[in-house]
Amino acid sequence: MNFEFTDEQEMLRQTLRQFVDNEIMPYIAKWDQEGSFDPKIWKQLADLGLMGVCIPEEYGGSGMDYNALAIVCEELERGDTTFRTAVSVHTGLNSLTLLQWGNEEQKQKYLTPQAKGEKIGAYGLTEPGAGSDVASLQTTAVKDGDHYILNGQKTWISLCDKADHFLVFAYTDKSKKHKGISAFIVERTMPGFSSKAIKGKLGIRAGNTGEIFFEDMKVPKENLLGEEGEGFKIAMSALDNGRFTVAAGACGLIEACLEASVNYCHERQTFGKEIGKHQLVQQMLAKMEAGLQMSRLLVYRAGEMKNQGKRNTRETSLAKWQACDFANKAADDAVQIHGAYGYSSEYPVERYLRNSKAPVIYEGTREIHTIMQAEYVLGYRQDKPLNKMLPAWPYEGDEIIQRG
Repeated sequence: MNFEFTDEQEMLRQTLRQFVDNEIMPYIAKWDQEGSFDPKIWKQLADLGLMGVCIPEEYGGSGMDYNALAIVCEELERGDTTFRTAVSVHTGLNSLTLLQWGNEEQKQKYLTPQAKGEKIGAYGLTEPGAGSDVASLQTTAVKDGDHYILNGQKTWISLCDKADHFLVFAYTDKSKKHKGISAFIVERTMPGFSSKAIKGKLGIRAGNTGEIFFEDMKVPKENLLGEEGEGFKIAMSALDNGRFTVAAGACGLIEACLEASVNYCHERQTFGKEIGKHQLVQQMLAKMEAGLQMSRLLVYRAGEMKNQGKRNTRETSLAKWQACDFANKAADDAVQIHGAYGYSSEYPVERYLRNSKAPVIYEGTREIHTIMQAEYVLGYRQDKPLNKMLPAWPYEGDEIIQRG
């Protein structure tokens, strides 16, 4: 396995780093306080080809590999978790799921404009009473001629007020439990759709998060993704992609914590010397560096499996769990290194700590991933090939195949 970036990947990383330093870092404290960010960022990301960085060119994307997506997520979260979250939801949860499960008509209608950044995609799985226990969702979809009638609500939906398209999961047959869940492509403009932002979040404050509602909403039967009853499999495969981007983003947060802490260590003196000279401070920095390097290895291992078209649920789960835990610990230590100043918005580390908590919860809590990894070790859980997998990279135009 080659652990070095290709020239194309390194150029992507440098481009993203410059973008974050110039277009996000100077304004993020203000955006975090205001609870929103300048919408021009969407166009800038699209102009850079980042809204579909790993989507094949034939569907409007940049045609890069899945580890290029990891680079994008790491660099964006170095600026703020808000922007990585947007790409995670738009690309990881929505667009890659369309690439994996959509038919050609759906890809042309929905995936292509999303990959070009002309439309924004989001994901609707979580409900007030259904988080880790997906089978407890209450949203229903009843077949009525050429349409399905959707009723229900979803909560903690990123981009709830911003997205044009949503992947929504609903029961078409409750008697079959999780095998009765189906997936639908929903448009914001469909009658019966509404959304409402959630205020007062601990972190990721510049991002838009909230609830979406369906009241007798008519969805054309052509918008059924996959087959009836495949929704649970589709949702879990989407999480393999979303968790990958969350793990990659966590690396960026660790790096941001490390950068801020190193700078402060050189600025601040106690007992006649830089605080970086104190061994307990060095210990915290060393743990951040170790966490960053270990997390990257886990992320890029999962990314390489995606590049090869292999099932990667186990590897992605481990990367997400560990990287997010490392990021949460790095942010906590960064605040400690800054002392009282770390408790103030004068320095960015208090925002890093606030932002670091959500990824430990969403897309599979720390506890869920712990159980998953234990079940793999014990032999209780085994991954079988899905009937549809992400296409292996490099893409071959019309010869893209669905491995499985």
